[in-house]
Amino acid sequence: MAAFDAGFIPVARQKQKPHLLPHIPSAKSPPYFISVPRSTEGMVSQPAVSTVVSCHAQGELSVSSRLLEKMGNDQVVTLPDSFGRFGKFGGKYVPETLMYALSELESAFLSLSKDEAFQKELDDILRDYVGRESPLYFAKRLTEHYKNSNGEGPHIYLKREDLNHTGSHKINNAIGQALLAKHLGKERIIAETGAGQHGVAAATVCALFGLKCFVYMGAQDMERQSSNVSRMRLLGAEVIAVHYGTATLKDATSEAIRDWVTNVESTHYILGSVAGPHPYPMMVRDFHAVIGKETRRQAMEKWGGKPDVLVACVGGGSNAMGLFHEFVYDEDVRLIGVEAAGHGLESGKHAATLTKGKIGVLHGAMSYLLQDDDGQIIEPHSISAGLDYPGVGPEHSYLKDIGRAEYYSVSDEEALEGTPTKRHGCQVEIAASSQGNELPCPEFDNCILRARVHFLSAFKRLSRLEGIIPALETSHALAFLEKLCLSLPNGAKVVLNCSGRGDKDVHTVLKHLKL
Repeated sequence: MAAFDAGFIPVARQKQKPHLLPHIPSAKSPPYFISVPRSTEGMVSQPAVSTVVSCHAQGELSVSSRLLEKMGNDQVVTLPDSFGRFGKFGGKYVPETLMYALSELESAFLSLSKDEAFQKELDDILRDYVGRESPLYFAKRLTEHYKNSNGEGPHIYLKREDLNHTGSHKINNAIGQALLAKHLGKERIIAETGAGQHGVAAATVCALFGLKCFVYMGAQDMERQSSNVSRMRLLGAEVIAVHYGTATLKDATSEAIRDWVTNVESTHYILGSVAGPHPYPMMVRDFHAVIGKETRRQAMEKWGGKPDVLVACVGGGSNAMGLFHEFVYDEDVRLIGVEAAGHGLESGKHAATLTKGKIGVLHGAMSYLLQDDDGQIIEPHSISAGLDYPGVGPEHSYLKDIGRAEYYSVSDEEALEGTPTKRHGCQVEIAASSQGNELPCPEFDNCILRARVHFLSAFKRLSRLEGIIPALETSHALAFLEKLCLSLPNGAKVVLNCSGRGDKDVHTVLKHLKL
């Protein structure tokens, strides 16, 4: 599908509210009509350096202020360009009603990011209210668990975003956007939420700043994340159930956008991920970039160097981008995102957008999407409400296409129940029986070292080895360690973003694991 550099009203063949549902397929048939303002006709996109909010990084040269040097395709690019694009991804695919609001938001963000008073207020709140900086914790027992028979293996560190006020990374962005809303004179806040963590963060900052808060949430997610619904209401937010579609995050986001279109003059939309139209992918990323900046500094303090591998779960992709962004230009640091494979990649019931998706437009930006041959959205599935989304942030799509970041997927079973595997000193990994019996190594002649079956779930493993109950979203990243650690050299430094705590998921886990 061709990319356009201007905003327009997408009208695709959607069964539900086609005049507002912001999705354009990448199918053979194009959208029915596209409006491109004359002022952009014939224009060539010029690179523009984006500005980053400092977040405790005074005096540091942010990576987004440097050009991305020749990588993969030998092109010199910026992230994003003046049209809000990451390569061909991103942009502003929105109704004309929202164009002024987006331009106003971008101007305010770029201006305030250079304002010392704004920076000081943001830094003070992040330190005194949120509790930053979050620790970079050496997971000693988890590290021991992944050692091979020779006693060798990587060193695993957890970036403890779960220790932030409200229990996840989401508060970083919510605080920044609430301050922006105050500057713009917007007293009504809307937000979307899946797992409820962003909704809780939005409700929290609205209580802090005295703003009215309305949170859209899919009815299915409200049921499986009922504790967070109660928290939002306790904080004074009105939680609005969305019943159509799959009643999950995609539908909640669509409904929030409809609200914004209707109430744009009085309302600011605190979008919770690095998705949506420009400037949201850039802005949300930059508010979360504090995660990676702290990680770099903490790594230098702990072992005098950079991490070798960064790992994070990916739904929309905000926690991953917050960790990755600082290291995008350090090509010796591997960036690994882990998506939700649901019931399996071949089942059709998954949320592995970067693994199985096609390029299209959803919720105002071009990116990889889960869609069928007719360009209709394929409903995603994940046991994790926060990963249950058919799209992904455009910068993740860009990093995938240029080969800078790697993306893999983990199924519900692997994240929750664990994948029974055998470990051998020769680094051979084979499936074991569910009874946990020892199986002969297929390389038996070359491998005399044996180990017992590891069958604890990723969720239970971190809980029982480190006393940290992770969110189901984080559990997907943790589950990938089973495969990743087998391939890493001894002493490699792995930093995994512990994006949220798992209190909200305990009742879901209890339904699946007999504890």
